[in-house]
Amino acid sequence: MLDASAHSALRDRAAAVVALLTTACAASRKAVFDEGGLGPLLRVLDSGSVPATREHAVVAVEAITADAGSAWAVSAYGGVSILINACRPGSGSLATQALAVAALKNVISIDDVRAALVEEGGLPVLVDLLASGSTDTQRSAALCLLSIASFGDLEMKQQIVQDGALPPLLQALHITTDLDLQNSVLHAIHELAAVPAAARTLCSSPLFFAQLTDLMRRGGSVLLQQMAADMVADLAPGISDDTKRCMAPCVGTLVKMMEVAKPASVQESAGRALLALMTLKSNRKEFVRDEKNLTRLVQMLDPRNEEIDKKYPVSILLALAIGGGNGTRRRLADSGACQHLHKLADAELKKAQMRRASNCKSI
Repeated sequence: MLDASAHSALRDRAAAVVALLTTACAASRKAVFDEGGLGPLLRVLDSGSVPATREHAVVAVEAITADAGSAWAVSAYGGVSILINACRPGSGSLATQALAVAALKNVISIDDVRAALVEEGGLPVLVDLLASGSTDTQRSAALCLLSIASFGDLEMKQQIVQDGALPPLLQALHITTDLDLQNSVLHAIHELAAVPAAARTLCSSPLFFAQLTDLMRRGGSVLLQQMAADMVADLAPGISDDTKRCMAPCVGTLVKMMEVAKPASVQESAGRALLALMTLKSNRKEFVRDEKNLTRLVQMLDPRNEEIDKKYPVSILLALAIGGGNGTRRRLADSGACQHLHKLADAELKKAQMRRASNCKSI
């Protein structure tokens, strides 16, 4: 009934029924797929059927592709190009575009799908959706670009940048308040920052680093905070002193992030970012101005606090001591930080002596 030879009214009703079945439950969705329904649904989407029929078809396709066991078949049926065409401006309703890119997002983890999407000219289409789509559409497009960039080499990342992905990603990050979209967009930007041209664009944008500062301070998502900190650390060599100075408000937040026991990667991300900001005198002053920062640093340096890796707390203490004035060094000494540093040094010396003794015994 979904075949092109069927009467249009019958095909319309069949598409509506199949859409209901695929969205009803997993069992009926699997039954439609097992009976070979995906291919005809894709053909309906690709046909000149009325908009409502095409929309019913793409509803069913999106539902079927949400099942990992069915996603592989999209490429086998030549569905990637059909979905790309359904995403193009003027190809259908906004709802059809949103569902088509959601279906692509469902299958983008498959190697053949990513390759076909690039070969079929899908990158500019995704960029257009980022610039003009709804929040859900933008999220799906960003996730598609993220997957292609994550699995691709530097050349692929360069292609994404050349196709204009960075400006709409930055715009989406600037205007959205949706945490999921912020997460997807920032992750994609993080991947594309490996491209030198993209890194230069980011480093020359004070607004971008103001957004990173805001994301870290707001604290709505640990993952977002960590990605923002990673980007600050990675891009720090190319950031101007003025931009670093404007990021001073996140110093206290980064110190708090360093206290997070799990995952340990958050400690490292925050430590790297904070150390990058400590190259600026005004940021070092900002650090020691807040007594809470010093208290937290001392607690992290305490040898009894085994949940905290000492690498970055020690590095930050040294940056403050070497780069600060006599007043800063006096405050560090009065806080007890130096005592902890001596204890840590003694512990490392004992470990080295034990390793040396163990090596001698094994000879």
